[in-house]
Amino acid sequence: MPHFSSLIKATVLTSCLLLPLSISANEFEITPFFGQMYGSDLIAIDNETTISVDSATNYGIAVAWQESPNGQGQILLNVLSHDFTSEFGDDSLDIIYAHFNGVAQFRQQSYVTTVSLGLGGAYFDAIGGQELYPSATIAFGTRYEFSENLSLITELRGYASLVDEKDNIFCKSENCSAQFDDTLWVDTTISIGFAYKF
Repeated sequence: MPHFSSLIKATVLTSCLLLPLSISANEFEITPFFGQMYGSDLIAIDNETTISVDSATNYGIAVAWQESPNGQGQILLNVLSHDFTSEFGDDSLDIIYAHFNGVAQFRQQSYVTTVSLGLGGAYFDAIGGQELYPSATIAFGTRYEFSENLSLITELRGYASLVDEKDNIFCKSENCSAQFDDTLWVDTTISIGFAYKF
């Protein structure tokens, strides 16, 4: 799992960003969620051997405010840990995604279809170090409103992060367990959660 110190830093940063919103927003919504994340492959240092990363359980929280009758602003935090096996043994790649999103809502009585676009950052943490990369996200989802304050959320989301193939975050001393296969790292997730509106 991601290192607790990194998770705490991201949580504190997000909380600071949300403080002004809690004062000005008319409707405030918190959504804890979890799901399964599927990531890109890595490659070995020889540039010939593909290293598959496993599908990872992801956990996150979204904080949203109603900007219009059919639109929300949202801050999204998502954490996960991909495991993989190289010639040096088992290893992991921990990722924290933090994004600012716009969410369009298409309402049909108590059923709502959502489309979301966002920009932010991806914090990668592996055996050789940490790096922060620019990232974008897009999502399609549904929400079923049980009441005015409680909704069931389902979502299919994709993340695309611009990484540097030359970064040595998979290297310890002179031993490198893997490297990025491309300059674009893609994660996709299927998630479920509950939204509570204040």
